Amino acid sequence: MADPLKVVIAEDNYLVREGTRRLLEDSGEVQVVAAVGSATELLDAVRRSLPDAVLTDIRMPPVPGHHMEGIDAAHAIRAGYPDIGVAVLSQHTDDSYALALLRDGTAGFAYLLEDHLADLEDLVKALRDVAAGGSVIDPQVVDALVARRSRSARSPLGALTPRELDVLRVMAQGETNAGIEQALHLSASTAEKHVNSIFTKLRLTDTPVHRRVAAVLTS
Repeated sequence: MADPLKVVIAEDNYLVREGTRRLLEDSGEVQVVAAVGSATELLDAVRRSLPDAVLTDIRMPPVPGHHMEGIDAAHAIRAGYPDIGVAVLSQHTDDSYALALLRDGTAGFAYLLEDHLADLEDLVKALRDVAAGGSVIDPQVVDALVARRSRSARSPLGALTPRELDVLRVMAQGETNAGIEQALHLSASTAEKHVNSIFTKLRLTDTPVHRRVAAVLTS
């Protein structure tokens, strides 16, 4: 039998976190060396315990309104510890999140949809795969990525980042920059930067009001 896989779990919901810990340890194939509730604690636990793999939720404290703390942490872990695999658990089938995770390559990453994890064996296998430098992507997300590629020649939206898409969604509700700041917990300068980037990528050069209308219609 292979040596137990050393894993750090990051999940802000205590019951889910402890349930996942028990599930993995009961498999007899995993040793959970730390279970934490924030991205900051995750990075500290990785530094202290040097696990084989990390299992993290996509969304955690401490950044309100930010939806990719797990992805940001995954990139930081792979950059600092390239031998540690990272599996991100998500409820999002939106391919933008997967693209954000895999922007620099797929090696050592898994993007798993929580609803599609058939059983414990699949999860343990995914953790072993990323620990060995492989990659695992949920089939439904793969379908979404293929669909995005087929649309990319027709739609400039493919150039927007996940955060810019968040801004565009708020813009679609008729919000000004101030409304975007409040809805997404952004500073004034950050909101303005995202809005201007959207206008540039969608090639909208009219007056601000007309550009907002055109950006929403593009979506």
